[in-house]
Amino acid sequence: MAYVTKATTSGGRNGRAVLDGGALALAMALPKDLGGAGDGHNPEQLFALGWSSCFGQAILVLAKKHGLDGQAARVTCEVTLNIDDGAFSLAAELKVALPGADKAKLQALIEDAHTICPYSKATKGNVPVKLTAV
Repeated sequence: MAYVTKATTSGGRNGRAVLDGGALALAMALPKDLGGAGDGHNPEQLFALGWSSCFGQAILVLAKKHGLDGQAARVTCEVTLNIDDGAFSLAAELKVALPGADKAKLQALIEDAHTICPYSKATKGNVPVKLTAV
């Protein structure tokens, strides 16, 4: 085991989420698009933050292997909450921009990063993911 963290939420999507130790606490709110007030955060936003950060680290780790400098890479993770016949599911798109990078090299780097990123591994086969070089 390398690292463990804990978060506790009360009130679900309209509650409060707190990291163990209280270093971060967030008001949670159902998005306006789903009929909520939208005056807080939601799980999809937090998932997008975590995945973009984690994926960015995978880009940094593998960039030199692909002949690129990953320091200037910007990773955007777009998470979509879908509703189909009352059932919810997620979809995602990971967009990576790297100024001056050859697009084919960047796409190969993105696909490689997708094989080592823990979020990508955790969602494999469960969440449709589009990988885009910007």
